Amino acid sequence: MTDRTERLIFDSASELVSTAAARFAATVATAQRERGLATVALTGGSNGIALLRALAVDSGAVDWSRIEIYWGDERFVPADDPERNELQAREALLDHVAVDPARVHAIPASDGAFGDDIDAAMRDYRRLVCHDTVFDVHLLGMGGEGHVNSLFPHTDATAEDDLTVVAVTDSPKPPPRRITLTFPVINASREVWFLVSGAEKAEAVAAAAAAASRHDWPCAGAQGTERTVWFLDRSAAADLPLS
Repeated sequence: MTDRTERLIFDSASELVSTAAARFAATVATAQRERGLATVALTGGSNGIALLRALAVDSGAVDWSRIEIYWGDERFVPADDPERNELQAREALLDHVAVDPARVHAIPASDGAFGDDIDAAMRDYRRLVCHDTVFDVHLLGMGGEGHVNSLFPHTDATAEDDLTVVAVTDSPKPPPRRITLTFPVINASREVWFLVSGAEKAEAVAAAAAAASRHDWPCAGAQGTERTVWFLDRSAAADLPLS
């Protein structure tokens, strides 16, 4: 694990997103050049979806036919539920670029092949996301209490040190049922990127910078093997110590 962490601070969330989108395209291009394919984990949230919209505007910067796409977590709701990260990602980007459908790995919905059986759906995604899975970029949003993916403070999912994917049935943030990637696979990623804006996130950002316990502040437990990048607006960075 590396301690190479970057904290990039922007005047606005829009500047944060545009910079992250350009860097995402460049990082994907490098991975494709070096390994043939790029493998990424997408996130939802306002900044995560805004990044996808920005990539759709300049879609020619990425060879979409050579990218494996996964999600860091998903709400276990029907496929047409507007809360689904997959649906939002398709509307923002994936329906507008030449992705290979076989390389888009959505987390099953509650009305999909496994029906309402969240454990069967989780096991199917765990089969795809195994200990050999290495993301070139794992995108993360963050909640005010420091949750990333569906890893919330003081929960079994956040304490998981072995399994790569677990089901969450009592999420403190609605809806209660979710499927999430865990720290073993997040921290196997070459690069982990946080997209964080808003004053309500400042305490969590500072806790992560101070290497707090991941059980108290899950965001503090996520880092890439090569690089961890925090894209922050000034409000989110307000509690960081002055350097």
